[in-house]
Amino acid sequence: MYSDKIPRSCWVVCDAGKIGTLNQCIGLAEALGFVPKIFEVRARSFWSLLPASLWPIPLSGTCPALTAPWPELIIAAGRASVAPTAQIRRLTLGTTKVVQLQNPRIEPSHFDAVIAPAHDHLKGQNVITTKGALHRVTKQKIQESLTSFEGQFAHLPRPIITVLIGGSNRCYRITPNVMHSLVDTLKIPLSQLGGSLAVTVSRRTEPDNIEALRQGLRDVPHYLWDGQGDNPYFSLLGIADYIVVTSDSVSMTSEACALGTPVYVYHLPGGSKKFRSFHRSFENSGLTKPLSGPLSPHDVHEPLFEMDNVVTQLKQIINIPR
Repeated sequence: MYSDKIPRSCWVVCDAGKIGTLNQCIGLAEALGFVPKIFEVRARSFWSLLPASLWPIPLSGTCPALTAPWPELIIAAGRASVAPTAQIRRLTLGTTKVVQLQNPRIEPSHFDAVIAPAHDHLKGQNVITTKGALHRVTKQKIQESLTSFEGQFAHLPRPIITVLIGGSNRCYRITPNVMHSLVDTLKIPLSQLGGSLAVTVSRRTEPDNIEALRQGLRDVPHYLWDGQGDNPYFSLLGIADYIVVTSDSVSMTSEACALGTPVYVYHLPGGSKKFRSFHRSFENSGLTKPLSGPLSPHDVHEPLFEMDNVVTQLKQIINIPR
């Protein structure tokens, strides 16, 4: 049982390099009132070749290794986090609570709770199902960011189309030609509406794709955050009249839908059954539309903010201080 007499401790354990997944974990930790210690881990040598259910000596399988003293709560996500955090829960006889985000691909009963989006099709007594990914976007963070970056966007004529760009992954391949096609597609509603583009790349956006963006945007009013300096991400969500997001990220799409601003998805070449299921569910729910026609201010929707409901359900499943 938790005690108010000792410091509350929380770890976030996440696959290294997965910024969207990391933000999901940090967002949940913050919503629960923790300032987490963050471990970005990679599977070592032959552990990387094995499914989590077959990891021998799980606590030896990651770099960095996870070692005692153990925290009161672990929030984890990603393939390399599964076996070690399940082992910690076994070693501590449940005194360390472990929450996995996304489908861990082993039985949910190995954890105190699993929080997974609907397109993972995961069932269990301790499974909490969400429409999309958890995230860190809140009105407070957006307002704080707008205050910090006040004046940087004053030159942009309205309406502002904020564009969230990801990068290549297992399911999608983004090239400079794809970036040129995206910019050409964006120029169509821009010519109809007037206004400007506010574009941000992600940690995954490759340098040659950033350069393609820079070249393609030269003849239109725009702001481009190219990964250098402080990240104005929350501000760009806050100033948007419309949001366009590339289809390679469940996290970015979920974040884009947090405010109720009209959201359009630019479908990249590639995809997978899981991604198609996710985007179909968001389109059917009226949260997004494909970027294939004119943008409309009437394409607003109820803000997608699932964190409060998730926290309520989580507190019903495991003992977390209220």
